[in-house]
Amino acid sequence: MEKVTIEIDSTSAKIARSPLYFVIVSLQGISVSFAPLFLYWSGKGGYFPGYEKIVVPLCFAVIFIVPFFYIRLASPVIKELRQK
Repeated sequence: MEKVTIEIDSTSAKIARSPLYFVIVSLQGISVSFAPLFLYWSGKGGYFPGYEKIVVPLCFAVIFIVPFFYIRLASPVIKELRQK
């Protein structure tokens, strides 16, 4: 085993320590499983009938925005690991 130390900028550290990040972590499961399911149901008209104009953009937002935080925080880790 190797010990690797990762240096990240102060903005990323603030995001990782903030309560906002716990919200993002909780939305991870939703973005992987429930958001695509709700999107499918909304497309069929069986879930929240009449609210498709709200549900569909929210599903897309959760699916695409949540991984952005993980990619942003994972890139310094990957960069450091590849240098070794």
